[in-house]
Amino acid sequence: MSLIVKICGLSTPETLSAALDAGADMVGFVFFEASPRHVALDRARELGRQVEKRAQKVALTVDADDATLANIVEILRPDWLQLHGNETVARVRDIKQTFGLPVMKAIGVKTKDDLASVPGYASVADRIMFDARAPKDATRPGGLGMPFDWHVLDDVVQGRPFILSGGLTVANVADAIGITRAGGVDVSSGVESALGVKNPDMIRAFIRAAREAGNAKPNQKVASRA
Repeated sequence: MSLIVKICGLSTPETLSAALDAGADMVGFVFFEASPRHVALDRARELGRQVEKRAQKVALTVDADDATLANIVEILRPDWLQLHGNETVARVRDIKQTFGLPVMKAIGVKTKDDLASVPGYASVADRIMFDARAPKDATRPGGLGMPFDWHVLDDVVQGRPFILSGGLTVANVADAIGITRAGGVDVSSGVESALGVKNPDMIRAFIRAAREAGNAKPNQKVASRA
């Protein structure tokens, strides 16, 4: 299976074009008002049309209710729902059943203790994303551009390929893939020239570096479903 490259937090036609032209497998749109990458539904509709079938569209939400999710699904027609909040295993299962779409669950990681929830989520989600755990005083989830110790994932085995996120850049993505053997990588702030402002050149460079590393990496490590 080839490496999945996901560019998240896209919000303009120009940067979306850069990701698509460079061969991103997934393009992510953030629906969370506290984020500088939040997109309104009208903008999401236009961006979604621009994607056509060139990549898979991912809608990122944070503890969204069914009504919010329904509006996003109607407008964007996403291929994936990415749940980046405190959704329980039961909530993930319910969302998947309600909307009939593949679900990606993000799990914040700092230490091995944070992996205790993986088997439960892996039993219901179609894909697990490991992201850096947000600081205690953070107003939004994720590592806010900071990576975690990738060796924490050394014992994550026997299941579906996972996606690695959190502080990835063109400078470290090859090391991240080599250490974790992730099935995919996700970047947002690592391809920005300012907070929330994607840079086309950085997008292209990241995808190129990830592809080169992915072609050279050994067998993928996968998230446990035990």
